[in-house]
Amino acid sequence: MAPPSPDQIEYVPYSSELQLPGIMTLIEKDLSEPYSIYTYRYFINNWPNLCFMALDKTSSESDVCVGVIICKLDRHRDAYRGYIGMLAVKKEYRKMKIGTSLVKMAINAMKSLNADEIVLETERTNVGALSLYQNLGFLRDKRLYRYYLNGVDAFRLKLFCRGGGNEAGAGSATMSKELEDKMYEQNRMSDDPKTKRQEN
Repeated sequence: MAPPSPDQIEYVPYSSELQLPGIMTLIEKDLSEPYSIYTYRYFINNWPNLCFMALDKTSSESDVCVGVIICKLDRHRDAYRGYIGMLAVKKEYRKMKIGTSLVKMAINAMKSLNADEIVLETERTNVGALSLYQNLGFLRDKRLYRYYLNGVDAFRLKLFCRGGGNEAGAGSATMSKELEDKMYEQNRMSDDPKTKRQEN
């Protein structure tokens, strides 16, 4: 069966513990890093307002979760830092901008809570994810060597929230490509290639 059209996908905030099994099943099929139920509950119980789901309203099953984003927001040094911990879209529902829509919802929610910046990590080889986030204004901040359990390097991406548009995607990428490349190169040179998994 073909997936529905984009206007048949409903985006909703997390609202019940009953939704957790569907979220876990989707993420476990999509992401390379294993998570325990305690990790999910850490995010969702503390920041339920920063978890959003995409539901297929045409499915014969009730409210099937086909996409999800899970985030948090807390203090980091002298700023409020948002963090995108997990983003997953069911394979047959990709190329429908569901991931982009979920990230925009999360960005706008974190901005409404006065986030100064938003960060995340993604695999260096995940071209699709890098393109998605960079199109929304995220910049490459740092390369994390052998960050994942499978030994793959990660890029830490960062979005600066202050001084930009109120809505995600509205002029967020204010830094020139030349300056971005310079910042990235400086961070790369300062990293120790032997560094193991780093904390955000």
